[in-house]
Order: sequence, then structure tokens, then C-alpha cells
Amino acid sequence: MRRVLAAILLLLPCTVFSQDYPARAVRVLVGYPAGGGMDTITRILAPKLSEALGQPFVVENRPGASGGVAAEALVSSAPDGHVLMMAESGTLALPAVNPRVTLDPVRQLTPVGGVAILPMTFVVNPSFPAQNTKELIAALKASPGKYGYASPGVGTMQHLAFESFKRSASVDALHIPYKGANAMMPDIMSGQVPIAVISTIAAMGPARSGKIRAIAVTSPQRVPSFPEWPAMAETLPGFSAAPRVFVVAPPGTPAPVVQKLAAAIRAAVISRDVQESFAKQGAEPAPGTSAELGAQIAEEVKRWAAVVREAGIKLE
Repeated sequence: MRRVLAAILLLLPCTVFSQDYPARAVRVLVGYPAGGGMDTITRILAPKLSEALGQPFVVENRPGASGGVAAEALVSSAPDGHVLMMAESGTLALPAVNPRVTLDPVRQLTPVGGVAILPMTFVVNPSFPAQNTKELIAALKASPGKYGYASPGVGTMQHLAFESFKRSASVDALHIPYKGANAMMPDIMSGQVPIAVISTIAAMGPARSGKIRAIAVTSPQRVPSFPEWPAMAETLPGFSAAPRVFVVAPPGTPAPVVQKLAAAIRAAVISRDVQESFAKQGAEPAPGTSAELGAQIAEEVKRWAAVVREAGIKLE
């Protein structure tokens, strides 16, 4: 009887806490500047969560280190669900890319729920002799190391996506890192750098105006918003390098709070207006449970660490 009573008393605070949650405004950390894809997705979702849970969900930009700055702020926050982070796959790769990063995503990030997939696109200058993935592979195999490819920086998801492609297709190309996506676009359009990996939404305008050519998207299937662009997996079966976007909480966040948040996130993500807004950003809704997200985080940490190790990627 005493054991049963003790168990009830232990569960009671969590139950009450869940019922009262959230008790005040919730801060949602974003590891990238305002105006970018991650920020936009977060600002699409935040009002729906505010409406569902009765408290403001305030977006707070903490740019730096591919989400590392925001992640450090998250893991040092109180585990009560009032500080969350909209994270993405790049943050999971960060510990492998930068040995100075002490973040352990599997142990320190409490998975809450999946939000979206942000496909990227392999693009080339229109003068490059490739119309599709098969021809891109053929061109790179014919001239190993001759061509350069641009990314927004060392260790970014764009960089890791191309390195994954190199491994899958057994090709070689020279990495040319830039300081951000905006810095590299003029050189791609001018042909100074013939190949690049960029966000799908950023590729749309220049591709349709003929300034660049879209080769393939990095998601396992074609993107509904851009059905004319093939998936790279159509040529390289199993290829996938599309960053996931998801919500995480500090370590030790109570399960009832996580479950309440996860239900609200799922309801928001599957709503028609959110899906329409995501489509305009080239994002694919990807709701998921806390358990599913936890498994995905563990898998991605291992996968990107292997890419980093085999490609010899290191931040100077």
C-alpha cells in the first residue's frame, strides 16, 4: 500500500504540471538569423501553438555555429518546457564537424516532435555540361577534381550533402566554401563556380529565369511544390540529404509536458494553412512523435558523423 501511495505522489506533480503547462510565455530558440528558412518555419508554427496552448510562443533568434549557440542556451535552460528550440539536422552534425562543441544531441536534447523536411537542390551554371544527375556524375567522373562546388561554409548541410553525393556516386570535386548562401549565388550564376547545393526555395527563382539549372533535389522523393525537379534518389537509390526540422527541449523535461507539446505541434503541422505556408517555403510537413524523433536524431548523428569522418571535414 505504501509503495502504491508513493508512486501516486511521484506522478501527481507531473500530472498537475502538465495541466498547468504552459504557465507563461514560451521562448522558441532558432539558431539562425531572422528571415531565413528556419526562422520563417518557426514563425509559421508559433501562432498555432499559442492558440492551442493559451500562452505566447515567442521566437528568439540565437544565430551562430550552425545552431550551436542556440543549442547551448537550450541545454542550460530549466527543463520545464518554457524554453524550446526549433532545431535541424545541421545541429546534429555539429559535434562531428567541430571538436570544440561539447553538445551531445542524443543525451542533451529531449525530442518533442517533428515539423518539416527542407529539401536542398543540386544546381549548376547553365553552361555546365549536365542536364541531370546521370550527366553530372558522368562529367565529374570524366574529369576527377576538375570542377568546384560551392556551399555556404564548411560543415553546413549543403557541404555534407555534396560529400554524401561524392561517396554515393564515386566522384570527386573541389569544395569551395563561402560565408553564407547569399555570397555564393553571384559566382554560381556567373559560372565562376559551376556547381552548388542550395535550398530548394532559393533555387526556384534563378532556375525558372534560366540563371541556374536545377539538377535534382536531395529529398528521397520529388518535392510537391517543384514536381518537375527529380529526386537524386531516382538515379542513386537510397540517397537522402534533406535536413529535418524539429522541436527539442532541455534535458530532463517531464514526459507529460513533452506529450502535450507534441500533440499541439502535430495538430499545427497537419493543419491546411500551415501546410500551405510550408509549401511556399519549399518545406514538406513531417510530423512525428517524440519517440520517432528520438530514433531519427540518433540515426542522423551517426550518419553525419560518418560523412564527416570519411570526408575529413574539419573546422579550422
